[in-house]
Amino acid sequence: MQIFISGSLAYDRIMDFPGKFADHILPDKIHVLNVCFTVNGLKEKFGGTAGNIAYSLALLGERPLILAAAGKDFDRYETWLCKHQLPLQGIRRITEELTAGAYITTDRADNQITGFNPGAMKYPSLYNFDGVDPQKAIAIVAPGNLEDMQSYIQSYKDGKINYIFDPGQSITAFSGDQLMEMLTGSSLLISNDYELEMIMRATGFEKKQLLQRTGGIITTLGENGSLICTHDQEVKIPAAQASRVVDPTGAGDAYRAGLIKGLVIGKSLPDAARMGATCASYAVECYGTQEHCFSQEAFWARYQANFATSASCRQQ
Repeated sequence: MQIFISGSLAYDRIMDFPGKFADHILPDKIHVLNVCFTVNGLKEKFGGTAGNIAYSLALLGERPLILAAAGKDFDRYETWLCKHQLPLQGIRRITEELTAGAYITTDRADNQITGFNPGAMKYPSLYNFDGVDPQKAIAIVAPGNLEDMQSYIQSYKDGKINYIFDPGQSITAFSGDQLMEMLTGSSLLISNDYELEMIMRATGFEKKQLLQRTGGIITTLGENGSLICTHDQEVKIPAAQASRVVDPTGAGDAYRAGLIKGLVIGKSLPDAARMGATCASYAVECYGTQEHCFSQEAFWARYQANFATSASCRQQ
């Protein structure tokens, strides 16, 4: 089964400020703000929605195609993707731009200031789907280049390829009509509960009305697991137990990877979501979105340990 993942590729550049931002920001001078925070070094991590989902799918034995644009500084990331045997032909190189980058500074009170340079993400990746067998393909449209998000969905509709709509951080960039057009015909809409509320407000549709346009709605709820709603059922999926919780960033993308893997191997939607929960539990154990690692044997053991009483635990 060919898996298409459109979204972003980005470097996450993470900095820790040893003090508190509040101690250096004067409320009565906020209109002339001019501050400098000296940080304790910088850590560069590989990130972006498409890269994160593809990475966890690689751990699960899949070789999805990333559809995104990258810049002239992409070499380090490219080496990382090749190390995990991920194909590169869906990645468009923009030589006059830098790869998208998030510059995240966190203070001692866990407050964050983030600057984001979209760089190459401003450009569509322009992948051609001619010749793709819709019976042997599945796609997810994650936050990334806005033109890609719309054009790829149209391509999936035209080619009758099942796709998951995951608008995430890009919700506010689209009108309600655009969101409705993109989710109509999707096999699934996936978001967290806050994002789902944003979608409903933007479109003016309640959840039951949205379910008339998509095959199902999955709402992720952090440590409270996830909720699956279809025309026929509503199933609560608990979170899988992690050995430790270090950083929840990237758990959502890992969940999507496990979910897709489950659908690819023919699991029911609830069981696929349980695989998503299992994959997410590994992501929260590490600082960074592509730092976790597991063998498939360990994955299935954790899946069975968490869901043996409620899931079909046969490894595929």
